[in-house]
Amino acid sequence: MRITRIAQSQQNSFSNHADLSLIKPLLKKYSQKPGSLILLLQGTQETYGYIPAEAFTIISEATGIAEADIYGVATFYAQFRLSPVGKNIIKVCHGTACHVQDANKITDAIQDLLGVKDGETTSDGAFTLESVACLGCCSLAPVMMIGENTYGKLNGKSAVKTIRELKNQVCKDKPKSEK
Repeated sequence: MRITRIAQSQQNSFSNHADLSLIKPLLKKYSQKPGSLILLLQGTQETYGYIPAEAFTIISEATGIAEADIYGVATFYAQFRLSPVGKNIIKVCHGTACHVQDANKITDAIQDLLGVKDGETTSDGAFTLESVACLGCCSLAPVMMIGENTYGKLNGKSAVKTIRELKNQVCKDKPKSEK
């Protein structure tokens, strides 16, 4: 099966240093509450889309928890991201039902279209591709999700068509100054 936890080493041109002042209200609310580390990490990720490296120091200072311990929690749970992700996260299911319906061809076609590998983000920050263990839509196999939208009964060609349509829509929605 294709699912592996991918180490994020990719540097994206769209990533900037995070404004850590944005998590001050979160720290004020939770830093003195025992057992609130997960809430702090979730709130930090919600603020930035990922957990910036600099946030570990700030959270450590506010809570008294060692940075290594905070990092250990953040890397243990798959929900946490340590690097920026694209505005659109494409999750391709590789659970049993999707796997036997050849989800690999879908992932391969998307990789070719976007020029990224599994776990990577496009250089413009528009898309991140992820293989996931199960999306819980087995009757629609093979399946992918983009954001909150689910697309089923796919093949490589239909998956690529869906992403191209999304890319075209994003371009239409952009102000002329951003095009």
